[in-house]
Amino acid sequence: MINAVIFDMDGLLLDTEPLWGQSMLRIAHKHNIPITRERFKETTGLRIYEVTDHWATHYPWQGKTPNEVAEEILDDIIALSKNHASVFRGVIKTLTMLRHNGYKVGLATSSPQRMVNELVSYFGLTEYFDVITSADVVELGKPHPAVFLHCAASLGVKPTQCLVLEDSVNGTIAGKAARMKVIAVPDPAHYNDPRFSIADGMLHSLEDFTTTLLQ
Repeated sequence: MINAVIFDMDGLLLDTEPLWGQSMLRIAHKHNIPITRERFKETTGLRIYEVTDHWATHYPWQGKTPNEVAEEILDDIIALSKNHASVFRGVIKTLTMLRHNGYKVGLATSSPQRMVNELVSYFGLTEYFDVITSADVVELGKPHPAVFLHCAASLGVKPTQCLVLEDSVNGTIAGKAARMKVIAVPDPAHYNDPRFSIADGMLHSLEDFTTTLLQ
């Protein structure tokens, strides 16, 4: 029986996913790090501190440390998100519906905790979540299931009692690896990606979410 629902953040709650690329390119170019959009494929799924560590290994530069570059990227994307991002359609409706029906609600994201805290608060979503978990607190990010398992434990529920809502392939893999049910809500451009076939269900938008899906 499902009694908890766990959300991803970037690309599911907030349309921040494209902004990561903008911030990473801007800060990389500022420090003369030879990063291109094509090279983003090398770090897909990695957390931002892992990304800049990868850059330092493969594209070394002078000056700022990898950690300092990661912090600059975070400052940039937080500011960019506040100015240009928005809450996706259906998010508030879904969160309100879950609250009204007594489900526990968690957030589990690979984004750093300070970014999560700032943006969830800025967009008025904090009150909807019982637990907010960042992959900062676990050893490995998605597609490893650790962040989802940590969130479930914090909610006080078993993994098999959880439904995950995810927009990414890595997040879907992580949710299934955690032995949770997963409904994928991909970007329209990726809706037909065959890798989402492992999900238990798919939606075009959270506007299509209903509590009957939890049964």
